[in-house]
Amino acid sequence: MRLHTRTWGEGERTTVLVHGIMSDSRTWQVVAPRIAERGYRVVGVDLRGHGRSGRGRYSPQDWADDLVETLPSGPDVAIGHSLGAVALALAVDRLRPGRAAYVDPAWFAGGGNGDVSADRYERFRRFKDATRDQIVQVHPRWDTEDVDVELATLRDWDPDTVDGASLISGADLAPSQPLAPSLVLIAGESPYYRQEAVTEMRQRGLETRVVPDVGHTIHRDDPDAFLDSLQGWV
Repeated sequence: MRLHTRTWGEGERTTVLVHGIMSDSRTWQVVAPRIAERGYRVVGVDLRGHGRSGRGRYSPQDWADDLVETLPSGPDVAIGHSLGAVALALAVDRLRPGRAAYVDPAWFAGGGNGDVSADRYERFRRFKDATRDQIVQVHPRWDTEDVDVELATLRDWDPDTVDGASLISGADLAPSQPLAPSLVLIAGESPYYRQEAVTEMRQRGLETRVVPDVGHTIHRDDPDAFLDSLQGWV
């Protein structure tokens, strides 16, 4: 499936951005322009079932295949958040980025986040109807504009994508070895990651950096800290 994309900047180098579940390319609205200012053309996708992209069958492999179908091959940098990091890891051998960064990736089990309960997936589904107050409660660091974006992306999100995301649970989708220089950013307040997972990823050759005092959506909780944590990569 060819995905809807948004582009920032006209630089000679290319960065591609892949969002997480319930969101779309608008999630990068603060950090993408700042990456573009560093001399990049920045391309963000709406994953299948999100934003303005089509609907259909949902699975990690489908999301990965769509990235290969849509994004330019050989970008200088590829960045994926959460579910987007899973899709990116499954596509990286075909996208062939110069560098890859995985932001609090949803790699559940052996080297990932640990199993996620069925109840958590149901909470994802119910969040489709979240109110402004509920979003603020879950994401107290976000400014008003980011809350507005979240309300808009939830309206445009197909909650049936939760069925595809649930296929990740119990699997080990972290790269067994990096096919490109690879960085994992871990939120200091991540609800998922344990120290043994961090150790496992380092043993696989993945560089890891913990970003303190932020939750799962690092790039929205603290855009400055997110960009600082990418020093040497973007």
